[in-house]
Amino acid sequence: MGTWYHVKWSDEGLDADTEEVSSGILSKLQEVDLLMSTYKPESELSRFNQSEPDVWFALSKPTTEVFDIAHEVSQKSGGAFDVTVGKLVNMWGFGPQYKPTQVPSDQDIAKALSEVGFDVLELDTASQKIRKNTPVYVDLSAVAKGYAVDRVALYLESLGIKGYMVEVGGEVRTKGVKPDGSKWRIAVESPVVGERRVQDVLELEDMGMATSGDYRNFYEEGGIRYSHTIDPRTGRPIKHSLASVTVLDPSVGYADAWATAMMVLGEEQGFEVAVKQNMAVLFLVKDGSGFKELATPGFKKLTGMPKE
Repeated sequence: MGTWYHVKWSDEGLDADTEEVSSGILSKLQEVDLLMSTYKPESELSRFNQSEPDVWFALSKPTTEVFDIAHEVSQKSGGAFDVTVGKLVNMWGFGPQYKPTQVPSDQDIAKALSEVGFDVLELDTASQKIRKNTPVYVDLSAVAKGYAVDRVALYLESLGIKGYMVEVGGEVRTKGVKPDGSKWRIAVESPVVGERRVQDVLELEDMGMATSGDYRNFYEEGGIRYSHTIDPRTGRPIKHSLASVTVLDPSVGYADAWATAMMVLGEEQGFEVAVKQNMAVLFLVKDGSGFKELATPGFKKLTGMPKE
C-alpha cells in the first residue's frame, strides 16, 4: 500500500502473545494489498483490469466487499466517487506510472472520460463476480486502505481483544478504551502544506475515522498546483477551497470512500449531501491564511463539539 500502519491493543485476558498478534495483523494487511494493489501485476484487481469486457470475473470475498462499498458510495454521491477513474489518475501522474511530462490535453481528458463511469461495472455480490461493459481501469485505493483497517479490527476482535486502536496511513478505527480507562485520542491534522500540525483532537470509542485532503499529494506545473483528487465528472483535479475532509463511521472502508467523495463535491455540495445522509463529517475550508471548520450535526453529536 506504500504506507505505514500502527496498532495498539489491550492484552487483558488475551492468550496470544504480542508476536502472534503482530504476525496476524501483518497477514491481514498483506492479504488486502495482494488482492487490490494496482502496483502488483499479479493482484486480483490488476488481473481484472487486464481482463476482457463483458466476461464475468470471479472475485474473492474481500474484493467483492470493497466493490460493494464503492458502488454504494458512487450512487449516493451522484458519481463523485468512482473507482473507474484510474485512467485519469494515471494520466495526471498520481497512479503507479510516472508523472507526465506535460499536463493532459483537453482531447486526452475527453477520451479518458469516455472510458470512465462506475455504472459500466456490474457487480453480483451473491455470486462474488463482476464484469465490465467497456475496458475500464479500476483503482480501489480510495477505499481499500480503510477496508484494511476494518479487516485488522475484526481480526483483533476475533481474538477477544476489547480495546484497540488501528491506524493504516492515517485511517483509524478504535474499540473500547485504553487499559487506563481513558478514551483513544485521535488527532485531526491541519491541512498545512509542508508541515505537520494538529487541527483538532477527537476522543473516539467504537468508531472509525478517515481523512482526505489535497495538501500532501500534488505537484506544480507552470505555476499551477494539481491535486491528486480527480473529479470523475470533469476528468480534472479538484479546484475549490476545501482543504480536507474527516468522516466518522463505524466502517472505515465506508468512511474512506466518503472522504474522497466529499473532497470531490466540495464544501457546499458535500455538506448538503452529508447532512442529507445523516453523516458525521468535518470540513476544513481554506480561509485566508488559515482554515475554518464546518461540521455536520452528526459530527457535533459524536464528538461533543458545541452546536454553534
